[in-house]
Amino acid sequence: MILAIGDIHGCRVALETMIDYVSPSSSDTVITLGDYVDRGPDSRGVVDFLLDFRKTHELVHLKGNHELQMEDALTGVAGYEFWLNGLVGGRETLDSYGGEFEAIPDEHWDFLKSAGGLYEGDGHFFVHAGVDPLVALGEQSASVLHWKRFYEASAHVSGKVMVCGHTIQGDLPVSLGHSICLDTCAYGGGWLTALDVDSGVYYQTNERGDRREGEIADCVG
Repeated sequence: MILAIGDIHGCRVALETMIDYVSPSSSDTVITLGDYVDRGPDSRGVVDFLLDFRKTHELVHLKGNHELQMEDALTGVAGYEFWLNGLVGGRETLDSYGGEFEAIPDEHWDFLKSAGGLYEGDGHFFVHAGVDPLVALGEQSASVLHWKRFYEASAHVSGKVMVCGHTIQGDLPVSLGHSICLDTCAYGGGWLTALDVDSGVYYQTNERGDRREGEIADCVG
């Protein structure tokens, strides 16, 4: 199984419920599409959970724009203040570390900084935000990978299906055939969405511990 998980945004309960619900084996590949931090209640708990999870499972963790903004907070006062200005959600992340920027462990910074930009499979590729449809997957710019919106998505020249997050779709994921978006606003009272790309089954969990599933083929945009 190849399981892609959309934007988590500090929703540790939803993430733990998802893993318990789907129960990926150690031979399955779990791909997290980025935005582990900000806005939700427990960014620290999310990173701790994923660090433990990858000790026993195959985890491919991609980088979202919120990881980039958190890294920018290291570069100086301007980056730090922007991260905490209320629009990004950095304050919630910092609160999960006890309100102290210096309390963020090196292991957590290493996890965030080492996240990849894109992961390519046989029939799908995985990215946080999007790609330029006319540019080879290995030649994409970081700004497109981390910031492009799903409403700009079109078929990639590789012929492979894109699986992404970043652009909120409402309660259900959306499939355009050539592109699938899994961001269903876990932090805002919505759902965390995961997709088994082989079976086409999507799974959803939330911070209340609810769970449900459906077929991505029924989620036509």
